[in-house]
Amino acid sequence: MADLGKWNTLEVVRLEDRGVYLDGHECGEILLPTFEGGKGQELGSWVKVFIYNDSEDRLIATTKEPKIIVGEYAKLQVVQVNAAGAFLDWGLSKDLMLPFGEQKRRVSQGVELVVRAYVDEQTGRLAATTKLGRFLGKESRRFLEDEQVDILVVRRSTPGYNVIVEGIQWGMIYHDQIFQPVSIGDQLKGYVLETRDDDKLDIILQKPGAAKVGTLAYQIMAKLKSEGGFISVGDRSDAMAIQAMFAVSKKTYKKALGQLYRERKILFVDGGVKLA
Repeated sequence: MADLGKWNTLEVVRLEDRGVYLDGHECGEILLPTFEGGKGQELGSWVKVFIYNDSEDRLIATTKEPKIIVGEYAKLQVVQVNAAGAFLDWGLSKDLMLPFGEQKRRVSQGVELVVRAYVDEQTGRLAATTKLGRFLGKESRRFLEDEQVDILVVRRSTPGYNVIVEGIQWGMIYHDQIFQPVSIGDQLKGYVLETRDDDKLDIILQKPGAAKVGTLAYQIMAKLKSEGGFISVGDRSDAMAIQAMFAVSKKTYKKALGQLYRERKILFVDGGVKLA
């Protein structure tokens, strides 16, 4: 059976001027139109295609790459809003519908938002939702402290940014732990700071512990060499100045300076740091 909203490898069973027909098994024959990549295939060959609904809700195949597939999350732009709902640009000829009932808040044309693609069980159609909570926190996976994870930035809130961790759990990056530009839809590497009582995760973007300090120490030495052996940001400098130069907290910066000082690689002079 061909999977709607996902990639499938199907056999060419019929050739026509408007494209080729693929064996969709229980779904019957599925057209791969010429404008969707259905040209040049031979009878009996196999083609990797994405299956979605055309404007008449028939199954149709394409070799084009969509921006999202069923079960995944992505940032998409609203290109139209009408009485039926909102419609999102997902890279295919027919826009992806975001029903009003699947909107956490009403959306308007031009905005970008993180959604999940799914198949509506009642209509059998592909759709998107911004109500992501019902898909997260369902797996019993245990996350370890300092574990590196893939995160997707979903929205900004008062304490920080809500993120999806490894596609299965909510996480939070707090504003005072962010030392680099962050935007909605960013896909980043992060590290688990701790697991809260509600099983949601506190995430940081910088390497934790000794590994983080060691990396920063290397960056400080490289900066000193590129600046002629002196930088004006020392262990007593303002936290904002440290953040602007190295994108880390003052606490982490002082640890890295302490390591370099103990190794006799630097000296503290004139409110800054110089090569020893």
